[in-house]
Amino acid sequence: MKLVASLALLAALVGCATAPEPAPRPLYRDPVLDGAADVSVVFNRGLKRWEMFYTNRRATLRLDDPKDVSWVHATPIGIATTDDGNHWRAAGEATFPPECTGATLWAPGIQDFDGTYHLWLTVVPGVHKSWSGERRIEHLTSTDLRTWQCAGRVDLGSPKVIDASVIRAPQGGWRMWFKDEQAGSKLKVADSPDMKTWTVRGPVTNLPGEGPTVFQFAGKWWLVADLWKGLLVLRSDDAQRWEEQPARLLAGTGQHPTDRAQGQHPGVNVVDGRAYLFYFTHQSGEPEAKADDRWHQRTVIQVAELQVKDGWLTLDRNAPPPDLRPAFRAR
Repeated sequence: MKLVASLALLAALVGCATAPEPAPRPLYRDPVLDGAADVSVVFNRGLKRWEMFYTNRRATLRLDDPKDVSWVHATPIGIATTDDGNHWRAAGEATFPPECTGATLWAPGIQDFDGTYHLWLTVVPGVHKSWSGERRIEHLTSTDLRTWQCAGRVDLGSPKVIDASVIRAPQGGWRMWFKDEQAGSKLKVADSPDMKTWTVRGPVTNLPGEGPTVFQFAGKWWLVADLWKGLLVLRSDDAQRWEEQPARLLAGTGQHPTDRAQGQHPGVNVVDGRAYLFYFTHQSGEPEAKADDRWHQRTVIQVAELQVKDGWLTLDRNAPPPDLRPAFRAR
């Protein structure tokens, strides 16, 4: 009987150890500026742990003019890290060579290609009170995600380009999607044989948007982008010809605290055959916003798992967040 009881206790303990644990909501909140947005999640091979690079908006800055958007300028790139996947902590700010960056840094997009980390970083020279000024995309490289080298400005034929997403193209070479604000904020695509010279092929959709991210999942290529009223989804067999999904993701608002606003600027990681969508939400729907007219500036990072249903992407933001421990734990 004692042996049976011991085995039963052991089984119970094992069951508890492997029971799903939903990630917290929000997944991450910056402890300094409270403006985490535009995340790129990447595995740090040297430290053997996952890290999150993000635009850190100066959300706690109070400005007299409500139309003054200098709080989304002079923004550093923050870094957060995790040991178990579910719990993330601030790990300081990224540092970059001044000769190819500037005062305002947005939308880090990081890929690990052949043992080298490639970063496509949006740079806005100066600090602006309105949505004005030049925007450009700079390419940087690193072997450790801490020391970066300038690899060249990306010439895309426009002085106002942001939000690069780059893949190794199925047909060879490299392919980039980006937002061209000079062309009505259209999402465009460009090809390169070497990540140095780029040829713009034109818009991938006539809808204005930003923050495109392109990835493979469930036998298809997918493009997800922020339309400011939900996320656009496009599907492709070859990353060249695209079909538009009828339904938007994250349209409207969620039901739970900190997630009661539109989901914006997606980033997707596919790990062990499962796809995780990271997005940010403004805090305009929270009780604090009723007493603080600047609370809406604050943003947090959320996560949801993507599924395929009837051939298209779907997610349930109101369900418990996915357990990230199996995919994003330290190794």
